[in-house]
Amino acid sequence: TPMTEAKGEYGRGFSVDVCKQWEACFFNHSFQDVRQVVLRTAIALGKQGGVMKPFRNLVKFGLGGKMGNGKQQFSWIHELDFCRSVEFLIQHENCKGVYNIASPYPITNEYFMKTLRNQYHQSFGLNLKKWMLEIGALFIQTETELILKSRYVIPKKLVKEGFQFRFEKIEEAVENLAI
Repeated sequence: TPMTEAKGEYGRGFSVDVCKQWEACFFNHSFQDVRQVVLRTAIALGKQGGVMKPFRNLVKFGLGGKMGNGKQQFSWIHELDFCRSVEFLIQHENCKGVYNIASPYPITNEYFMKTLRNQYHQSFGLNLKKWMLEIGALFIQTETELILKSRYVIPKKLVKEGFQFRFEKIEEAVENLAI
């Protein structure tokens, strides 16, 4: 189900619990003449760090197939659009409350991995089962939920306020970030 800032099924899990606790604490404190803006940020894709390096390595070593069943939604944002959206929210004083910072076009994990394989001219990618991801997560000290949970996030408020994305589609973003 697509999730906007106001509607959606958030489910349960590590990332949901962190988000709910953080936002509850944030909104429990308000100050006169201080505008409160919460950024619900999708996975940021960047050239120098973040998730692109491990995903790129998986693809280059033939492990760039779908993860789990591959049907989980993958919400993302290009690093430049992340910075531009924060700047936009700072400059537009009428913006307040919760904002989803994500491309307006989420994709499935399977499609994301296929796009990466195409970019790096890798025709094959071994599919990674949940148990394989759990072993890998131990090594890089993360949660498999961050890969296997669907995140179908739509930046409805950001678009309504007039923000223009430079990288709306994953193909444009991956091509720009390829090294």
